[in-house]
Amino acid sequence: MLTTDQCYQAVTSRDRRFDGMFFTAVRTTGIFCRPSCPARTPRRENVDFFRSAAAAAEAGFRACRRCLPDASPNSPEWDTRGDLVARAVRLIRDGCIDRVGVDGLAAELGYSARQLGRLMRDELGAGPLALARTERVRTARTLIESTAMPMSEIAFAAGFSSIRQFNDTVRDVYSASPRQLRGAGASGAGTSELMLRLAYRPPFDLDHLLDYLSVRAVPGIESVAHGAYTRSMRLAHGPAVVTLRQGAGDYVDCRLRLADTRDLGSAVARSRRILDLDADPTAVAATLRTAGFRDLVDRHPGIRSPGHSDPVELAIRTVLGQQISLAAAGTHLGRLVAGAGETLPSELRVDGVDSLFPTAEVIAEIPGDQWSLPKRRIATIRALARALAVGDIDLGAGCDREEAGRLLLALPGIGPWSLGYIRMRALGDPDVFLHTDLGVKKALASLDLVDEVETLAKRSSPWGSYLTHLLWAEHARTHIAERTDS
Repeated sequence: MLTTDQCYQAVTSRDRRFDGMFFTAVRTTGIFCRPSCPARTPRRENVDFFRSAAAAAEAGFRACRRCLPDASPNSPEWDTRGDLVARAVRLIRDGCIDRVGVDGLAAELGYSARQLGRLMRDELGAGPLALARTERVRTARTLIESTAMPMSEIAFAAGFSSIRQFNDTVRDVYSASPRQLRGAGASGAGTSELMLRLAYRPPFDLDHLLDYLSVRAVPGIESVAHGAYTRSMRLAHGPAVVTLRQGAGDYVDCRLRLADTRDLGSAVARSRRILDLDADPTAVAATLRTAGFRDLVDRHPGIRSPGHSDPVELAIRTVLGQQISLAAAGTHLGRLVAGAGETLPSELRVDGVDSLFPTAEVIAEIPGDQWSLPKRRIATIRALARALAVGDIDLGAGCDREEAGRLLLALPGIGPWSLGYIRMRALGDPDVFLHTDLGVKKALASLDLVDEVETLAKRSSPWGSYLTHLLWAEHARTHIAERTDS
């Protein structure tokens, strides 16, 4: 946590980089804001700072209707850390409490509900239910403003247990009734398609990100076209399809087609993960410049470390693609989706995305003679799928990254590179430096840094994943330049 003086300095300068990292509460107005709120800067003696919107709401403050603090980017801290509180925050944002309650969340983390609540209140100023309440009201506001759904349907879709609870919570947080929030600008469209804006901290190199995703896109489940990334997602209550493209200002436009609106919060969290929208590019750039990569950082500003909406899918894809080209991996994966994937309902299909990636259970049962791969690779895929299907290996939002890594390495056929790639993209680990990767090696060789791997890993921490992507981008740039010269 920043000191109070640093927080107030960020508020006085309206620094957008700190949006979502802390929240400013003004005692004289009873309102809390993001640091960049354009309203008049409050006097220092009238201000309190909170690490979460939930803590500010628990203290009795209402969300500012001008800067909408609940719509700010999330803090990157919860991806950097692997401790209990960080794992709990990631699970709550993925909708865990709405699915299984606080007791289920605590059980998934291996703690009692009382222990978990105490630890979260000590650090965040709010317990699991308060954080879930913040996520619910954020989802509710999105549905209120983006759809013409009846309020009763919105209440249950957002995870509230009753209409009264929904009304009271919206009034407590926004000092307005749900109908007042809707106003005159609500869409008359149905709920089959939702349009949202996802905030990020600039700079943001979306063009490079789309290029990266394009060469790895699997036919049927994802596509990159017309400056947008589209993919299907398997969610708790049904499938969904998301389309992400650059929006106006520091936002990504997110078009969601949901089979069940109860999955909205989870879909948004996973969409943010795909494009790494909660990253702090200023902090990343500062560390990598200090590590000796100033020129690379300046050539590739806003580099991101893309995640994935389904860790199980990413793990299977990683193993299947070992030691073959991206094009060959795409061919094999396309056949897998065509043969074992699930067809999407017609109303969800868009831009060639018409299927869901098969589940681990289905993949584990595919006979060996249906794979056009080496026998050892087939055995590894099936062993991994079985372990994921029965829960022997957990790659979910709240998993212990170290424990998951140990179990993955214990499977024959999974080595350090595969583990690192799974940790980086499936588990969202920001500190994975894939120094054994061929592209990374070539980039390091061109910079005459091959013999400094250990030093670079230490200097780039905790942003090793960003260094990996930076070196991949540099290798791609020099490779294109070499082809052009030839």
